Amino acid sequence: MTRIDRRALFTSGAAAALLAAAGGSVNAAPKAGGVLRLAVPRDGGMLEQAARGAVYDTLTEIAPDGVLRGELATAWHSTADAKTWTFELREGVAFHDGTLLTAEDAAASLATQGITGAEVQAVTALGSRQLLVELAQPNPHLPYLLAGADQMIAPGGALPVPLAEAVGTGCYKVERGQEGRHFRASKVADHYKSGTAGWADTVEIIVIPDAAVRAEALRDGYVDVAALPEPRGLLKRGEFLYHPSSSDMALAARHTVGIPRKVGQRSALDDGRIAERWWLA
Repeated sequence: MTRIDRRALFTSGAAAALLAAAGGSVNAAPKAGGVLRLAVPRDGGMLEQAARGAVYDTLTEIAPDGVLRGELATAWHSTADAKTWTFELREGVAFHDGTLLTAEDAAASLATQGITGAEVQAVTALGSRQLLVELAQPNPHLPYLLAGADQMIAPGGALPVPLAEAVGTGCYKVERGQEGRHFRASKVADHYKSGTAGWADTVEIIVIPDAAVRAEALRDGYVDVAALPEPRGLLKRGEFLYHPSSSDMALAARHTVGIPRKVGQRSALDDGRIAERWWLA
């Protein structure tokens, strides 16, 4: 998959030009409802990336415009040397099994996975909603690192688990799933992100190994988005949107698929968040 700089692509109006050229509306408001269907290749772990991005949350996240913001954490601060960090967790967040998120869950999850790019000495729960992270070396970038797709928060730190058994705090709850095959999840009612993410009622991701077959599935309306670096000749221009561009395509989508107006992304899948951030217009 083509990877592009998160902040560079759409910061100068390129997104508006892209969508206008393709017949899309950059002013279209997100619309709730429907089934968002994606077709991806078997190689590269795209199914797992997009599926787990829909099921799990992290402490922080990179917003569609490329800005860091809190997800399960609402605030954080560090000591002057950037070695000791304290995170305040969001109150009243429930896992898909009904249990409430606690700092113990976050601590166990980070201890299990480690924090890529940081030397961690200890991760400690301070009560139910405060997390202490102590580093061996100063790292002022820790909040950004915690937004990584490999920093998922699960009940009791139970990671990794098969996709069909995944339980997180994300916008979507697993209905069924199998690595390298398929995934289906339904929208969580009364989620803390309601009104800002998780637009589709249902998300389906299927693996279609052959790029030509993925193109045919998109062309014939069996899916709404396809990972399709090639071949593009099967798609009629004007009927589909190409991301990041028609000349450097990683994803193709039907013109009825909406995306955030301002996107500063590192990859066409928006770091695996496509399931919660894109919608059916």
